[in-house]
Amino acid sequence: MLTFATAVFFLLITPGPGVLSTAGVGSGYGAGPGLRFLVGLFIGSNLVMLAVVSGLAGLIFSIPYTREALMTVSALYLLYLAYKIAFSGSRIAFIEAPRPPGIKGGLLLQALNPKTYAVITAIFSGFAFWPENLAAETAIKIAILNGIWIPIHLLWLAAGIHLKKLAIGHRTQTMINIIMALAMVAVVALAFLV
Repeated sequence: MLTFATAVFFLLITPGPGVLSTAGVGSGYGAGPGLRFLVGLFIGSNLVMLAVVSGLAGLIFSIPYTREALMTVSALYLLYLAYKIAFSGSRIAFIEAPRPPGIKGGLLLQALNPKTYAVITAIFSGFAFWPENLAAETAIKIAILNGIWIPIHLLWLAAGIHLKKLAIGHRTQTMINIIMALAMVAVVALAFLV
């Protein structure tokens, strides 16, 4: 179980669309909108978890070309976000929008986020620690995953909020934007390699 929790921690802490956008919403809009966005991400993550555990995701992905179509839509959305990040100028504005993305935005991101499916599939299909009671093992995995997911995403949100408060120079802000955009592009590339 400790190995499982360690794997979950490292899979969740690494930059992906969820945590990068969480920092971006915190930086761009502050705590209240950031928390609403996190609620959407949380609900979306748990819906993806249910889809993976129930086999629904596997069933949908078994339909010819469905996986490729969803991956393409996901990649285009994530590349769009990366573009907005990279070309947002010298402001740290990870996501440029007239209003915060909110709960619906968080849900949409998780539904389209290939990292979410990959991470959840990996942690539920591997790391068996109670094979004689699959239901209990699944419930424990869900509890551990959420118990680690919440503080990690709150830390990324706090980092974004704190980043907004810093008086960072033009050049540094531009470099942060480019690094964040490249991280998003790397996530997209890795999703297609898996």
